[in-house]
Amino acid sequence: MIIGIIDFGLGNLYSVAGAVEKLNHTALISSRADELEKSDKLILPGVGAFADGMKNLNELGLAAPLSELVLSKKKPIIGICLGFQLMAEESYEFGKTKGLGWIPASVIKLEPDEMEIRVPHVGWNDMLQVNTDKLFQDIPKDALFYYTHSFHVDCRDIVCTIGTCDYGGTFTSVFHDDNIYGTQFHPEKSQLNGLNLLKNFIEKC
Repeated sequence: MIIGIIDFGLGNLYSVAGAVEKLNHTALISSRADELEKSDKLILPGVGAFADGMKNLNELGLAAPLSELVLSKKKPIIGICLGFQLMAEESYEFGKTKGLGWIPASVIKLEPDEMEIRVPHVGWNDMLQVNTDKLFQDIPKDALFYYTHSFHVDCRDIVCTIGTCDYGGTFTSVFHDDNIYGTQFHPEKSQLNGLNLLKNFIEKC
């Protein structure tokens, strides 16, 4: 299949593309809506600040056509880290910024309940599977994934949270609602478990 990787200037593009190609699918990196529309599924990666991400999406003319593809045409998409956060209604990183509004959620600061727990959250951590989903097929219950973030998605619809992480408090690490998926961790940096998750998204979800 052709997997469209959305290039808005802040993504971990080539690591994600490498993971897709390792799974024997075609990675199409593009910032053009007409090219992305021809792909079978989409990945919205991202590293950096929320406001910069939204600014780039808007300046590239991608926000509106992507919303049409995802919300109206129901093209399957997975957001990774910042890409997942951009799907929310708003973020409170460095002030309030409006997001894509695809999921009922806000992006808020990661605030562990123990002072010795450092932010940003960087490194390997758990992912508790709280709801059964095809995305988790062949992934062990005690699988670890690689995180790097200071903010997280605060979901208002708990049913859409299918995976959580405990880092001085529980937050949504995996999201699924209809054709929209999101991970706070980086599957492309999470070795075999991350590859299996991407494989499940591409081939089963």
